[in-house]
Amino acid sequence: MGIDTFKVRSAADFSRFLTKEPRFFYLYIQMKCDPTLSTYLNNCLYFTANSLARTVGRMAEEAFGDTGISPAHAFLMMLVNERPGLTQKELTQVLQLAPSTVTRFVDSLQRKGLVVRELEGKLSRVSPTDAGLQLKGPIAKAWKSLYRRYSEILGEEEGKHLTAMVSKANRTLEEGG
Repeated sequence: MGIDTFKVRSAADFSRFLTKEPRFFYLYIQMKCDPTLSTYLNNCLYFTANSLARTVGRMAEEAFGDTGISPAHAFLMMLVNERPGLTQKELTQVLQLAPSTVTRFVDSLQRKGLVVRELEGKLSRVSPTDAGLQLKGPIAKAWKSLYRRYSEILGEEEGKHLTAMVSKANRTLEEGG
């Protein structure tokens, strides 16, 4: 069992985890005894960005539980609900995802009866079904719920500031990479 698959919900869980995973127990003790390692991880953009993504991802999954789709699928649904007939290429560009990922998302939403594909030669246009359009309200409610939750924890202004900083850093790194 790896660290990624073990959910620690309490001190007892953590103790059991460390007992079953001695290499992580060693790392935990090393980090407690050597603040340099902990400082290094907490000052590493890669580590902190991924940790933040996992934390916000869990919050988003909870907020979207009642919609029946994931937060990532909800972004695609929002786009096709607002602009029916978007091509998969346009979705790929706007969502900044690989074409194969967008294809999987569309396939999944199509199986659920939320979108349809319309072929125009080599172009594949995606539009919502009536069931997909009915998700507009629940998706908006889920986003508001997620926003409220992290705003209550971080503070609304801090949440806005963090979002702006992460977005700017992402654009800068994309342009420079």
